[in-house]
Amino acid sequence: MVSTAKAPEAMGLGKEQLLALYSNMAMARAVGQRERMLNRMGKGPFAVTGEGHEAAQVGTAFALTPGKDWVLPYYRDIGVALTIGVTPEDLLLAHLGRGTSIESGGRNMPSHFSNPDLRIVSGSAPVATQFPHAVGVALAAKIRGLDEVAMSYVGDGGTSVGDVHEAMNFAGIHKLAVVFVCENNKYAISVKWDKQSSVEDVSDRAAGYGFPGVTVDGNDVLAVYGAAKEAVGRARRGEGPTFIEAKTYRLVPHTSDDDDSRYRTREEVAEWTTDKDAILRHRKWLLDNDVATTAEIDALQESVNRTVDEATAAAEAAPMPTPESALRHVYVEEK
Repeated sequence: MVSTAKAPEAMGLGKEQLLALYSNMAMARAVGQRERMLNRMGKGPFAVTGEGHEAAQVGTAFALTPGKDWVLPYYRDIGVALTIGVTPEDLLLAHLGRGTSIESGGRNMPSHFSNPDLRIVSGSAPVATQFPHAVGVALAAKIRGLDEVAMSYVGDGGTSVGDVHEAMNFAGIHKLAVVFVCENNKYAISVKWDKQSSVEDVSDRAAGYGFPGVTVDGNDVLAVYGAAKEAVGRARRGEGPTFIEAKTYRLVPHTSDDDDSRYRTREEVAEWTTDKDAILRHRKWLLDNDVATTAEIDALQESVNRTVDEATAAAEAAPMPTPESALRHVYVEEK
C-alpha cells in the first residue's frame, strides 16, 4: 500500500507544527554536516550521518509522544533523536567522545543514541538488533497494560538480517504496539536494493506476518507523518504492528570512511540535491501554501545555524573522559 500526504489540518497540523517539521529537518541536516566537518578537521574520529533522510526521520518521530513512547533508532537517525528531544550539544558531545556525553560518557561509537529520560534505547553496532529489542519493549508494555508504543528504525540493508524477520513474526503473532520503520535509501552501503531483495517494496513482507505494510515517499515529510500517525494510532488501539517503508536517498557517503563514488555516479547524487531534497520540498510547500514567508523560514534557518555553532563550541570545550572512567560499567560496583 502506498501512502500519500493528507491535508495538514486533517492530521492535526497547524502552522506551529508545520514549521517545527522544517526546523527539525534543518537542524538534523546542520548537525550532520557539522559532524562531517569536525571529522575532516581531525576532531571527530568517525561520522555516520543522515543527510537526505530528514523527512523520513522527523516525520515518523513527530508522531510519537516523547518520554512516553519508546524509540529504538539506528545509527543514521540524527533527525529522530532531535525530534524526540535530544539537543545538538548532546549529539556533538557524543561525536567528539566527551566525558559528559549522555550516550556513553565517551565510551561508545558516535550515533549510538541513548537517553533514558526520553526513552531512547541505545543500539549495538550489529545492524537490526534493535528490532527484537523493540518487540521486547512492546511485549512488556502489553503485559503491564501500559499505553506505550515502540518505534524502531532500520536501513534497507538491515532488512536482510534475520533479526528483522524474527521480530516482525513475533510482533504480528502477539499484536504488539510496535511500529517498524525502514529508511530505504536504495543502498546497503554499496549494494543496491535489487541485489538484496527480489521484491521492489520491502513493505510487502509485512503481509507475511499478518499486519499492514506501507510504502511512502520518504522525502515528503507530510506523507511520512501521515503514515506514522496512522501506525501509532493503530498500535495504541491494540490493533498490532505496522511496517513503514520510507523511500529516500542518502546524499552523502555511507560514513566518513566510505568512498561512494565507487558505486554511484555524481549525476545520480546530484539528481537528489535539488527538487527531490526533503528540506527544499517542505520549504517550497510552506511558501506555496502561505504557511510562512521567506523571512520567517530564513529566520528559522539562522536560528538553527546559530544553535549548532553554540553547540559545537560547548562540545569542544567539554572535558575528555578521565582514564579511570574506562573501568566504569565493566565490573560490578559497590554502592
